[in-house]
Amino acid sequence: MKVGLFIPCYVDQFYPQVGIATLQLLERFGCQVLYPAKQTCCGQPMANSGYEHLTHDCNRLFINNFSEFDYIVSPSGSCVLHIKDHLHDDKREGEATHVRTHIYELTEFLTDILKVENLTAHFPHRVGVHQSCHGQRGLHVAQMSELVAPPFSKPEKLLNMVTGLELVKLDRVDECCGFGGTFCVAEEAVSVRMGIDRVDDHVKNGTEVLTGGDMSCLMHLEGVIRRRQLPIKVMHIAEILNAK
Repeated sequence: MKVGLFIPCYVDQFYPQVGIATLQLLERFGCQVLYPAKQTCCGQPMANSGYEHLTHDCNRLFINNFSEFDYIVSPSGSCVLHIKDHLHDDKREGEATHVRTHIYELTEFLTDILKVENLTAHFPHRVGVHQSCHGQRGLHVAQMSELVAPPFSKPEKLLNMVTGLELVKLDRVDECCGFGGTFCVAEEAVSVRMGIDRVDDHVKNGTEVLTGGDMSCLMHLEGVIRRRQLPIKVMHIAEILNAK
């Protein structure tokens, strides 16, 4: 299985350990993983700001980098959802369709494609999961609590395979953290208040390590945690699943 590793800009610049953990995790499950060195931004910030008409070059470059792979995997639900929903090219729509239908967020790839049932990871901590909106409502990696439907969570299924790990039960399991990409710039006060509320839920329920599948949301929450000097560590789920 030939897998293209798509690492978003902010992970590459600020959280390279997340990309490394993702690579190591995929290789542990037998994937042949390659990292296209010419990859850049997927275009999500421009599209979310109303400038999708300026993302054609981003789309073209993304197709150049990833159309040859069996699958594309990324440790970022929001960037994956952007590609799934918005990657098009009038001259290469066949290749664009292949990319759109073969790109996966890490936890859904491990669960749905690799069918992982066992992990050798060991992580003896109380872990609280932040379920990002893009992953939950766009990629459906977890059930939405307002629906009268059986609950499920692909990230939690994987975390339950980690020895020593205790999952924290939150009062509001799928509340938005307030990051929202450009929303945190345009509506700073609201964004911060939402982040504080989200962190307070973890504090109340005894989270030691706060995790999730979207480093952008975790970055926002980590900012709140640092400013309030709280004893909570923030880690991407790839780091925990790859822990030994």
